[in-house]
Amino acid sequence: MARASTAKPAKGAAKPTPAPASNRERPAEPVRYEASKDELMAFYREMLLIRRFEEKAGQLYGLGLIGGFCHLYIGQEAVAVGLQSALEVGKDSVITGYRDHGHMLAYGIAPKLIMAELTGREAGISRGKGGSMHMFSVEHKFYGGHGIVGAQVSLGTGLAFKHKYANDGGVAMAYFGDGASNQGQVYESFNMAELWKLPIIFVIENNQYAMGTSVNRSSAEDQLYKRGESFRIPGLQVDGMDVLAVRGAANTAVEWVRAGKGPILLELKTYRYRGHSMSDPAKYRSRDEVQAVRDKSDPIEHAKRDLEALGVTEADLKDLDKEIRKIVSEAADFAESSPEPGLAELYTDVLVDTY
Repeated sequence: MARASTAKPAKGAAKPTPAPASNRERPAEPVRYEASKDELMAFYREMLLIRRFEEKAGQLYGLGLIGGFCHLYIGQEAVAVGLQSALEVGKDSVITGYRDHGHMLAYGIAPKLIMAELTGREAGISRGKGGSMHMFSVEHKFYGGHGIVGAQVSLGTGLAFKHKYANDGGVAMAYFGDGASNQGQVYESFNMAELWKLPIIFVIENNQYAMGTSVNRSSAEDQLYKRGESFRIPGLQVDGMDVLAVRGAANTAVEWVRAGKGPILLELKTYRYRGHSMSDPAKYRSRDEVQAVRDKSDPIEHAKRDLEALGVTEADLKDLDKEIRKIVSEAADFAESSPEPGLAELYTDVLVDTY
């Protein structure tokens, strides 16, 4: 058996570089946000709006009024609401994948404009050309809605570079799922973001099943908040079914990024109740499993219990639900009665010149 050499280095030889300290600065451990009754009511309202909107979108899809693919956000509402409530609309940029309706609603975009886009109408936020998967609003600094898995991470890194280059104080928030977390372009983006200390919050919405394969079967490292460690990007794992836990983590992340410390990675442990898309029967999991999550961890019910503890009555919440259902119903009526884009729209928004 060979023994380790005990020879001393030659006189004048360079000394080995010491290993970097493992105790480099890390963000503070997030604490659950202490919301006032009015704040929590606003969070509850936004989550309920997303839930009722997505339920109606599912109905319209079943009636053939929404074509193509349609990915619903039911179950994940606390993520978008909790995170984006800590951002500044018009200053901070948001980009996500194709499960995007909830993120747009959480950023204050009118439900009727989103529903009109889902149904391919001219009044839609992208004039009916984007549909469910490709909506955006430059005015709101919401940049999609992307159909290529993981592509939004690279684009979000570009948005963060723009914020830093322009020195406008804004941050970028780039959402992606547990399935997209295995994409190579994600790690290229991590490397660049940390090298340049870009103001970006990378958000992994870990809803457990990607397109239909459990994260435990598809990822060698299934603790996804650790994925940035080799790039020295700190990561935090958050209960994505508790809007106040999410908001607390958002405050920590925003403070870290705005201080110029570079990117941060958040893994939001969440769950989607429906299949990957409307065409997915979700046979890879049992109904009992889904029902158990609904019974124990539903984000809206969680917030409801917190509100009741603050003195909000069941009658108040029922009145709010009626109000939200009316808004969603009016959005659907608006979409159904709006005209489709004219044939001339086929030739607009197309690159025709040489640049």
